[in-house]
Amino acid sequence: MRQYLGLVSLVVRDYDEALDFYVGKLGFTLLEDTAVPEQSKRWVVIQPPGARESALLLARAANETQASRIGNQTGGRVFLFLYTDDFWRDYQRFRDQGVTFVREPKTEPYGTVAVFRDPYGNLWDLVQSSRPCPGQQES
Repeated sequence: MRQYLGLVSLVVRDYDEALDFYVGKLGFTLLEDTAVPEQSKRWVVIQPPGARESALLLARAANETQASRIGNQTGGRVFLFLYTDDFWRDYQRFRDQGVTFVREPKTEPYGTVAVFRDPYGNLWDLVQSSRPCPGQQES
């Protein structure tokens, strides 16, 4: 049996605002942006460069309950972990794009990490692992 997480929903205020950040600043790839008029929404899927299986579904909040979760889907903990093959390249590129880092780079036993915030307040780890990323085999 083989299973994997394909999509993770990320609740956002506005599709285009989210695309400006994730595609425009972080360099994610837009995989799909399809109107779903009968539900007054769009199916918007983005993926980090080089990713094969995992992607994010940008889900615009449709009511007050969903809107209350924007930027706080994990109660203030780091929400997503973006692994990279070159920490310093991506860290500098993100800073040059105006991405806000709330914890500066640090070397840990598992690799190099810094924490950044998306426009909604969600915290992300940017990580270059010193060992294989979870779910990946060493080459």
